[in-house]
Formats: sequence, C-alpha cells, structure tokens
Amino acid sequence: MAECRVPGRSENAVTEIDVGSYTVIIEPGSLDSIGEVARRTAPAHRYVVITDDRVGPIYAARVRAAMGAGRVDVLSVPAGEAHKTRESWARLTDEMLAAGAGRDTTVIALGGGVVGDLAGFVAATFMRGVPVIQLPTTLLAMIDSSIGGKTGVDTPAGKNLVGAFHRPAAVIADPLTLTTLPPSQLRAGLAEAIKHGAIVDAEYFERLRADADALVDPARAGGGRMRDVIARSVEIKAEVVRRDEREGGLRKILNFGHTIGHAVEALSGYALLHGEAISIGMALEADLAERLGVAESGTAARVRQALRAAGLPVARPPEMPAERIVEATKSDKKARRGVTEYSLPRRIGAMAGESSGWSVRVEDASVRDVLS
Repeated sequence: MAECRVPGRSENAVTEIDVGSYTVIIEPGSLDSIGEVARRTAPAHRYVVITDDRVGPIYAARVRAAMGAGRVDVLSVPAGEAHKTRESWARLTDEMLAAGAGRDTTVIALGGGVVGDLAGFVAATFMRGVPVIQLPTTLLAMIDSSIGGKTGVDTPAGKNLVGAFHRPAAVIADPLTLTTLPPSQLRAGLAEAIKHGAIVDAEYFERLRADADALVDPARAGGGRMRDVIARSVEIKAEVVRRDEREGGLRKILNFGHTIGHAVEALSGYALLHGEAISIGMALEADLAERLGVAESGTAARVRQALRAAGLPVARPPEMPAERIVEATKSDKKARRGVTEYSLPRRIGAMAGESSGWSVRVEDASVRDVLS
C-alpha cells in the first residue's frame, strides 16, 4: 500500500475528523461538551453511561453534569481486560432492562478500550441496536479502539471472538484526560501510534520515534504535540476504515502485530497491557517478515528501535514457551483452514500482501523459528 495521505487538519485547538457516518472530535475540555454533542448526534429519552471502577470515580459525575437535564444512569464494571466478558455484557444489559431503558436510549462509553468494546457491544445488541457515543479516556482508545465500529467481548478461547460491527454516533477525545494516566498507559497507546506509522506513514513513524520521551510524559500529555499524534493516528485509521469497514481486505493491515500480540496478551492472563503485547507482536512479526523475504532488510531493526524509544517490550516473555504462543495464534480470528494469516510490513510505511487480500499465510514452523 502506498503511504496514506489525508487532507490537512486545522491548526485550531478543535479538530474534527470525518470517518464517514460519524465525526471524531479532538478538543481539550470536550468532556464538558458531551451533552451538546449527544443531543446533536444521538438524541435520546435516556442516556446510560457505561464506565469502570477506575475511570468512573474521576469522570462519571462530570459527564452526568455535562448532560444537563434528562435521565442519565451510570453503570460500572471492574476495570481490566479480564472483565470484558459475556458475563459483564449480560449484567449490563440486565441492569439496563431493570432500569427501564428502551429503544429510546443512547449508550455513552466512558473509559479505555475495554469499556469502549464492551459498551459498544451492549449498544449493538440491546433492543437489537441503540446508538453509542465513544468517550475514550486513554491514548490507545482515542487513536484505535474507539474508531472503526468494532465491538465485542473476550472468551476463554481468545480475545474479541464474540462481537459485532456497530458504528458510534460520535467519538469525543479530550486530551486533558491523558494527564491523569501513568506513563505505562501512555506507552501502551503509543504502540498503536507507532503501528499506524509503520503501516502507512514512514514520516509519522520517524516523528514518533524522535518524540517518544515527550509523548510518554503525563505532564505534557494534554499538549499540542500529543493532539497532533491523536489527530494523525485517527486520520490514518479513519482512511483505512472508510475504504474497508468490515475487514474484507485493506483493513487487515491494522492487524500488524496483533496475531502474536493477542496470543501473548492472553497467555499473560492480561497482565500485559494491550499495547505492550502488540509491541512484542510487532517486533516479532517484523522479524518474521524479513525471514520470509517479505520485508526489506532493516525493517525489523527500525521497528524495534522505535518501540524501545517508547520504553516498550520487544521480546517474547521468557516464561511463555514458543509452542504455547503458536497454539494460541490458532484461535485468532485471522486463522483460515488451519493456517494463520499475518499482516506483515514490506517496509516502514507500506504493507505486504496486496495481491493476497493484505494478509500473508504463514506456516507454524516459521513462527516457531522467530519465537525461538
């Protein structure tokens, strides 16, 4: 794929990016304008804020106040990937029914990627589908999981294996919420930004590598440099999603690092943050691409260099045997007829596999070699 170029954005503090049927609003302090956006994009008799027990105590009351007059319920789940389950989905939908919510309800997903995926799936299935507004509070959620309409829950067999495509009515990203995050969460989000650069924009990739120290500093997380990162990553993902909403082809390039990454994440019992696992996956899958002759020489080294600059891990956790990781990749959604498909780079800024639907079939033996 050629490098992705999207029309330039405004230099103002407010950036709005069209993703087709909805808009992503990036604005410091936009948490307080949720009421106005909700009434414009998803008017409802009742609003249900779904959050978790970490984010809720910080922001739920503020969001509720910003909604103004009207019925606003707040529901919460325990924080963490381990709670993105069918059981949590069932409890939330039962609580909404018990509260009298009907088809005239809009869901507001307030939190990181776990909350966004879970609340989005609740919205996709409640009364056969009600609107959802994504209000992401982590970098990873702002630039990746809130964009594109993928929703779902995890199962014992693997991550995101039960879900639905359900576009949000709007996405509101307030960069000031990032100042409350620890550096580890900012690093995890930066992993996805690095991925965006690696797959379509070599210049952006180099900028992220050079600015990594500043971008993982919470004190500077709400500043202009971070807003530029959020906007560029959203532009990249939005352009890919516009061209292939349901992952029939081009959208597969967004899976770079995710096949091995999801396996490592699950085997860690979700002790690894998603971005940390994807960082390991990108490093190993870039190495795999070179060994297979798919990627230009030096591509893997450049990927590892950028990830290390952000303080991210790049090696297989020593406590995870290679064979267990290989087996875990087989439950990935990208497996076809017993052979796992990978999204692999051709070079920094371009992906391989255009002639084969933007994925490359890889035998287990090659994966074992890389993991070993």
